[in-house]
Amino acid sequence: MRTRLLRIAALTASVMLGLVACAPASPSAEVPTSTTPTDAPVVSFYGDSYTRGTDASSSNERWSTIISVDRGWQEINHSENGLGFVNLRARLRNGLDDVPALVIADHPDIVFVTMGLNDNFSYDERADEIHATIDSDLQRLRNGLPAARIVVVEPFWYTADRPASLDVISGWVEDAAARTGADHIDGASRWLDGHYADDADSWMAGDGLHPNDTGYAHMAEQMDAALRALDPPL
Repeated sequence: MRTRLLRIAALTASVMLGLVACAPASPSAEVPTSTTPTDAPVVSFYGDSYTRGTDASSSNERWSTIISVDRGWQEINHSENGLGFVNLRARLRNGLDDVPALVIADHPDIVFVTMGLNDNFSYDERADEIHATIDSDLQRLRNGLPAARIVVVEPFWYTADRPASLDVISGWVEDAAARTGADHIDGASRWLDGHYADDADSWMAGDGLHPNDTGYAHMAEQMDAALRALDPPL
């Protein structure tokens, strides 16, 4: 499995150990066009391509925008292709090498952290650094945004094959959420089970790596249910 993952991560010279890391870095956070009132709750997203909505037909079809529109939230999406807690991070520009700083500068009411998928591609060489950065990022967010509701989501995943590192990283994320008083949503790595690229009823886009609109809609349904189950609900 490890060999297969590394082959995926090295498809071209410009793929930098992450899903679709060959895409150019965003010049700024993406704020979808909407009629949300300017005094609506501000919600900042720190994630990878699955929260950026890569391969959705439009940003309005990604799960983060679906739940934001449904709840009347003002979405600020700092997510980036290939980004991990350490994976790709040092190579990005326009502040994406330090998304927690961008999130804090948003002064959001709610923060979503949906990270860790791409760190599996760096785990063998950088496990200790991944662990330390998870702790550091979440503590920085809590210190910088003491009144914000922080929602930390188990890393997403995209194949039936699951490396051992996925459970390890997921455990580190859950532990850090508990230490910083953040909400935690588990089970997200299995939200697309049975609908991967090799499955008969696939919800993946043509690249085989990212969800299509149906997949993102299902992720939004799962996220909606998980948020309603929090105490207090969101």
